[in-house]
Amino acid sequence: MLLKSIFKTKSISETSKARNSLQKFCVGDGLDIGYGGDPIVKTAICIDLPERYARYKEHPQHIHGDAKHLKWFCDNSLDYVYSSHVLEDFEDTGAVLNEWLRVLRPGGKLVLYLPDEQTYRGLCQKQGKPPNVHHIHENFSISYVKDILKKNQNVKIVHEDFPCGIYSFELVIEKI
Repeated sequence: MLLKSIFKTKSISETSKARNSLQKFCVGDGLDIGYGGDPIVKTAICIDLPERYARYKEHPQHIHGDAKHLKWFCDNSLDYVYSSHVLEDFEDTGAVLNEWLRVLRPGGKLVLYLPDEQTYRGLCQKQGKPPNVHHIHENFSISYVKDILKKNQNVKIVHEDFPCGIYSFELVIEKI
């Protein structure tokens, strides 16, 4: 079964599942937050935890640190911020989204590939595996993220897709 082979194949990153659909939004100067060794595009500035937890491919990690505070970047300085399967690990989702939007230029894109938590947990249950303990929000979903974004009048959704892959969704937000 395809599902079992995906869970057993450690060399497949979440980004690799979304690259064909989302890399077209990652043009210019931008970040890949939580890149895990497999950046969305080769030119992305790669940010991850100080100690790497994954190694899918040989690619340098440019910045080691916490993505809650992008202190290395000025306001309105980047063309895109991409992140795959990281946002669900932060307690204050709204504050993190605002920080990621802060560094985008007007017209810049926030490109997200994220898990639908209930679908993910159901899959884990079927597989007899515990869900990721770092996923903080039981109700994390495309609706959850869109509800937070509604509070920000300086953004518009330019792409969304759910379901994607087995348990994920795509969301691309443009800063206006």
